[in-house]
Amino acid sequence: MSTTNNELVKLSASQMAEKIRNKEVSSRELTQAELDVIDAAEPQLHAFLHVSADEALAQADAFDEKLAAGETEGLPELAGVPIAIKDMIVTKGIPTTAASKILEGWVPPYDATVIEKIKAAGMPILGKTNLDEFAQGSSTEHSAFGNTYNPWDKQRVPGGSGGGSAAAVSSYEAPLALGTDTGGSIRQPASFTGSVGVKPTYGGVSRYGAIAMASSLDQIGPCARTVLDAALLHEVIGGNDRRDSTSIPEPMPHVVDAAREGLKRDLTGVRVGLIKEISGNGEGFQPGVAKRFDEAVKLLESMGATVTEVSLPHLSYSLGAYYIIMPSEVSSNLARYDGMRYGLRVMPPTGVPQTAANMMAYTREAGFGDEVKRRIVLGTYALSAGYYDAWYGSAQKVRTLVIEDFAKAFEQVDVLASPTAPTTAFKFGEKTDDPLAMYLGDVTTIPANLAGVPAISVPCGVDDETNMPVGFQFFAPQKRDDVMYKPAAALEAALEETWGGNILTKMATPWLAD
Repeated sequence: MSTTNNELVKLSASQMAEKIRNKEVSSRELTQAELDVIDAAEPQLHAFLHVSADEALAQADAFDEKLAAGETEGLPELAGVPIAIKDMIVTKGIPTTAASKILEGWVPPYDATVIEKIKAAGMPILGKTNLDEFAQGSSTEHSAFGNTYNPWDKQRVPGGSGGGSAAAVSSYEAPLALGTDTGGSIRQPASFTGSVGVKPTYGGVSRYGAIAMASSLDQIGPCARTVLDAALLHEVIGGNDRRDSTSIPEPMPHVVDAAREGLKRDLTGVRVGLIKEISGNGEGFQPGVAKRFDEAVKLLESMGATVTEVSLPHLSYSLGAYYIIMPSEVSSNLARYDGMRYGLRVMPPTGVPQTAANMMAYTREAGFGDEVKRRIVLGTYALSAGYYDAWYGSAQKVRTLVIEDFAKAFEQVDVLASPTAPTTAFKFGEKTDDPLAMYLGDVTTIPANLAGVPAISVPCGVDDETNMPVGFQFFAPQKRDDVMYKPAAALEAALEETWGGNILTKMATPWLAD
């Protein structure tokens, strides 16, 4: 790669879009520059499961032709900017596996709604990114097709389940990506990789075409390098969809305007509530995470925000409730993968009756990994006769209490805040033998999914001991995603002035070397 292309791929998506509009660079040139980075970085990072180079270049050429003919009026601001897609979202003609052997080689016959919107916006699709199998994990160590490595330190995980999308964005393989967030799968990888991750309000972005893990919790959202870029992508993919029965009918809030307002760094009148139960000073929080979080809070105050501590008393039960509700829905949703209609089929060996039931059993044994099997068994147990009310029913009651806690808190403050994750990125193998330790890492992100509220993670510094990024998380009321974008953009701008640029400039990028 030339120095020019190195500089090009390090631009924010909004800067790329401006250069495209001004015809300083073509969509094809930009897409090829990103593909060159992917070629150089993938042997080290493995962020992608499939790279759709030919399709991406064809999409870029089609956009460039429209731009030359003056036919791009009405297209979103990000038109022509390439994007990567988490392999949990179906893409017509491009393999979609959910990082599972049971779907290996499956090519969907249709596009998810968000993919239709991406294509309509003229945004070339670079490929499909790696994840924990069926989005079940917090490290991307549970992919059936190998680990993704953290661009900051290849001995450490990129987070999960969407580690591939976060790694692709933070390593400059893609300026933008889509992820899915069921309990923090966009935000926690963003925290671990120094990028920005957004979980929109439940129903604010269509889930049609997102492979279901836990339907009442799943939400597609943006992965980006800046808050403004995330807002621009949010507006591309958001809005009502009649094919999704949970889709919100109201118009989307103006998240881009809110992000741009935040860049002025004036938070006068903004009320920020620090969630007492996950403030960073409790048990399990890394000292370096708490330190960077506290420093960021002081920055918010210096920009005029009023900061108070707020208690959500039932939040301590949210982790337990989530790990009953989520596997219960996993058990139901993954029942469709039986070898009968599509995907992997494993026939019983000689001597075993060649029945449909045996074929299903052998297929699921061979096709699912250990973590997926663990959650299916747990969910099936929670839903079984005699345990449904005691476990699943009780968890749903706790969920209602958490929703009420958030509603009461937002009567006192505009946004809530916490660290995105209790720790920085951990090393490979550190938690794979202890699933409970892995699950405890979701304590700060799960509440947003249970309550259906939007949340955003932005980098707030680097831990002194591990030299790894730390994430700061804002929560906003349901359907008011715009409210969190303003303080997030303000905090980002203030920190970048301190750092002398984006936090990712502190990361070594040998794959970009000339």
